[in-house]
Amino acid sequence: MNYINDGCSLMFGGFGGVGNPPTLINGLIEKGVKDLTLIGNDAGFPTIGIGKFISQGRAKKLIASHIGSNPVAGQLMVDGLLEVEFSPQGTLAERIRAGGVGLGGVLTDIGLDSMMEEGKQKVQVDGKTFLIESALRADVAIVYAKKADEFGNLIYETSARNTNPLVAMAGNITIAEVEEIVPVGNLDPHDIHTPGIFVDYVIQSKGVDWKWAWE
Repeated sequence: MNYINDGCSLMFGGFGGVGNPPTLINGLIEKGVKDLTLIGNDAGFPTIGIGKFISQGRAKKLIASHIGSNPVAGQLMVDGLLEVEFSPQGTLAERIRAGGVGLGGVLTDIGLDSMMEEGKQKVQVDGKTFLIESALRADVAIVYAKKADEFGNLIYETSARNTNPLVAMAGNITIAEVEEIVPVGNLDPHDIHTPGIFVDYVIQSKGVDWKWAWE
């Protein structure tokens, strides 16, 4: 947790809380870090995953596709205590992917002639207008996986394989929280979703707090 300090940018995997790394998030809360810029699909739920961190007012900015499942985040935004940058879900995923593969951004026509185009550069390609959406990276990326080996090769389980593979590529430092850690060579290469080259640290999960919400 030494890499995650006050004021840093933190990208997290997960969708509606599912796939958020709870042990890492609880560690951040216990450490007392604040003023983070968070990048992820959504604000989770008030008491689940990243939602717990946001609800405690520890984030200064959130870049996400929506915050509708966390009314506390909505109130913080209205009160001017949380800056929120909305990005359409597909565009957000592509911005993260672009950051992970070293691109400067992506071109999209989503948001043209709406408030989404404010402050963004436009370009013409083959006679069609596009917005330039900047790529997204973070100081640290945290993800949740079902299984990993000691090299950091990751396998995600069902719906927890949402934004996690993209997020894993887009951190200057990537930390994976994993249910099961096995020796190198125990994973079938065909089953690996994130190659270990993208992962800097692997930690053992202490259990999730989001499965009950979807049962």
